[in-house]
Amino acid sequence: MKAMTLTRFGGPDAFELRDVPKPTPGAGQVLVRVHATSINPLDYQVRRGDYRDHVPLPAITGHDVSGVVEEVGAGVKAFVPGDEVWYTPQIFDGPGSYAEYHVAAENIIGKKPASLSHVEAASLTLVGGTAWEALVVRAELRVGESILVHGGAGGVGHVAIQVAKAIGARVFTTARAEQADFVRSLGADVVIDYANEGYVDVVMRETAGRGVDVVFDTIGGDTLSRTPDELAQLGRVVSIVDTPQPQNLLQAWGKNASYHFVFTRQNRGKLDELSALVERGQLRPHVGAVYSLADIPSAHARLESRDNGLRGKVAIEVVPAADSNTPLVRS
Repeated sequence: MKAMTLTRFGGPDAFELRDVPKPTPGAGQVLVRVHATSINPLDYQVRRGDYRDHVPLPAITGHDVSGVVEEVGAGVKAFVPGDEVWYTPQIFDGPGSYAEYHVAAENIIGKKPASLSHVEAASLTLVGGTAWEALVVRAELRVGESILVHGGAGGVGHVAIQVAKAIGARVFTTARAEQADFVRSLGADVVIDYANEGYVDVVMRETAGRGVDVVFDTIGGDTLSRTPDELAQLGRVVSIVDTPQPQNLLQAWGKNASYHFVFTRQNRGKLDELSALVERGQLRPHVGAVYSLADIPSAHARLESRDNGLRGKVAIEVVPAADSNTPLVRS
């Protein structure tokens, strides 16, 4: 099979398209023909060596799968060949999804939502699972509460807005001016042009000085150190990014705030919850660009660029559209 293989840590040119042996499912495992995958910040962090102690080279990376079951191992009961499935491979535990085939444990795989194409589904597994764990499991966001989503037009952010609205929260988000209509279409109630407005000032003005119940940080920088200024009493902060800067914890203590740092865990339960939102029309991934398996280096370079002009996700089409009958958004 063809697989985009990471041969060294570095830039996008560290990848090489290789022929590698097709995997075989063991007991409790499923072999999936990968129809689509996608690119996440985690992927370029792995590529450049941020997690080099966890990734032996050469490596097949990638953290999203949507495809079709080709073979099942002994003891598998939930799936049969021909089933359309989606999942996030176990992170730092074996080969990833930048390949024509992938083997995964049965208990992390879900049935793909019928209303999503493979390209759409592969654009939702990791970011959807991350948003669900951040907002539902860790922050315990509730009906009638308010949340500030930093980076609402991004891969995780655009899903978080939709999940928060499905819960029944009032959603604030930061975005560029040209992204305002997009994030409003996802359900954002208050859009903050972070280049021209102070988001703390906007939050406090719009909440009559109370602050928001939850802050979800997807972008890093100084956002965590500023969260106590915009947080309500008993507020919760969830971050999915590194926090290298000193944090304003004394003021957070005064707010009785709780902080949660999320590195998403893989399980079928989250996928089933996301699938229910999709089928009710409350959640839809936005695919900003689609590349081929061979063009993964270019996809990495584009996502990693700060001025990439993207909204939502960068997807990778592994099975050509003519074979999968999938309508695609091209880059």
